[in-house]
Amino acid sequence: MTTPTNEVSPSRNALLACGVVSATLLALIALGHDGRRMAQLAVLAMPMVLWLAWPLRSARMRRTRTLLVWLWAMGFALDGAVRAYLLDAYQAAPDGAMVLGAAANTNAREGSEYLWMHWRSAAVWCAALIVAGVLVGMFAQRGAAADAAAPPAQPARWAVALVALLLLVACVAYASKPWRRLHPAVFWTQWANSVHTLRTAWADQQKQRDRLMVQAKGIAPVISQTGPSTVVLVVTDSINRDNMALYGYGRPTTPRLLAHKAQTGDQMAVLKNAWSVDASTLPALRNMFHFGLPESENPPHLLALARAAGYKVWWISNHDDLAIEQQHARLADVVDMVNRTPGRASASLDGEILDCVQEALADTSTDRKLIVVHLMGAHPHYSLRFPANANPFDDDVDAVENGLVKDGRSAWVRRFRQEYDAALLYHDFVVSELLQQTRSAGKPGDYRAWMYLSDHGQEVGHVSDRAGHSPATASGYRIPAVVWRNQQPLPSAAAQQQPFRADWSGWTLMDLLHIQWNGQKPERDVLQDAYRWQAPTIPVAVESFSR
Repeated sequence: MTTPTNEVSPSRNALLACGVVSATLLALIALGHDGRRMAQLAVLAMPMVLWLAWPLRSARMRRTRTLLVWLWAMGFALDGAVRAYLLDAYQAAPDGAMVLGAAANTNAREGSEYLWMHWRSAAVWCAALIVAGVLVGMFAQRGAAADAAAPPAQPARWAVALVALLLLVACVAYASKPWRRLHPAVFWTQWANSVHTLRTAWADQQKQRDRLMVQAKGIAPVISQTGPSTVVLVVTDSINRDNMALYGYGRPTTPRLLAHKAQTGDQMAVLKNAWSVDASTLPALRNMFHFGLPESENPPHLLALARAAGYKVWWISNHDDLAIEQQHARLADVVDMVNRTPGRASASLDGEILDCVQEALADTSTDRKLIVVHLMGAHPHYSLRFPANANPFDDDVDAVENGLVKDGRSAWVRRFRQEYDAALLYHDFVVSELLQQTRSAGKPGDYRAWMYLSDHGQEVGHVSDRAGHSPATASGYRIPAVVWRNQQPLPSAAAQQQPFRADWSGWTLMDLLHIQWNGQKPERDVLQDAYRWQAPTIPVAVESFSR
């Protein structure tokens, strides 16, 4: 009896199943890899896929094979999808320093909150994985059905030879360590170990802090000015200067800072062209407090130098962050971590730190104070960075909204922009209060200085239709920087137009502290006439650092 012409033969069904599973896998591998690596992953995925083309008599073995092929294929598919997402959103590989640092600094709750904020992208990739899973499962089952329908038969010699050749290629690939470590099971196991190692290193930094203090005392910095001195450093998070009225933005997001500028005149310098060299918090803070010097130069820590010179140091933070606490905060004499709720969903408003700062300013145990204030700023989620019902920009069709519509920004990005601007308005209140507290501290003749800057910027529909951290656009690096002091002139208005780098802020802060040491570089201190700008190397094209 012959097979009807309108039916597909069992052997062709098995080959079709093998082909569809291969094509599905290849498509997802191609999303996360390119060139040679795509071919390498395809070869590594080959053995289990080839198993579909081999007839099996046992029903139990066919069911087992279907399950194993599905799990195998979905491992490669998930690897491709995660890599593709990271490439699309951050132009980063999963084993890059930025991703490893972010993962090591994130707990399960914060991870779920991140996914909640970016649920649209997550939904798209999940949908792609579901489609891939359905295709693989359906055709793997179809291959099993083909085996069940086929009479026992000896495979053709050419088919055996082809499968043997392909398996030999796969064996060679698995024998090669550079190839083998690309396999999702191996790569992600090693990735998890790298994250764990990084967390372990952060969890016990006491020896490193002791070394930094010994190093600072060996440098023997000295204070060049007599009398009481109070310096406040305000480091905020995720503020893009393009959204500040202080920098010419079209919404009234900084009325209080503008008022301070009008009141203080030449005592307050707004650095118009300030840039971060990092698009995420951990490397940005490291650069700030280690003077932007590479680790190979064994740079000192600014807080250790300040203490060695005779300052009492406070670290007052609205962040709950183990890495920052261990690497920087614990070098201070007094550590006050106001926010005890980790994660992006923390609703602790920055205003909670104002009383703590006032207490530090009123402390009478010393007349030399360095107070570091670390704010949440506009760190996503934006809607949690200002009080409820305090968004004057929602549903306000103004020039900014019209510009976003003209640029083709989606409704959800426009909503994020409204929330982001509301966060900046509240942020203006907190930052202005910190400045007012500093201006009012101590006796009238005491020296006081205040510096404010952000660790990095945010992309909120500025050059692309997305919101969040952005290492791939200039918006991720555009930050505010403001300096105030009640004695000694600040740079002229023309000089304040010079570009400024956040990784050089340590040199400027040492000037504000009047600390002299043998590592001074006046050409990196924006307050000095000797200041000389050097463009940083950042992973994005910047048309001009002077705007």
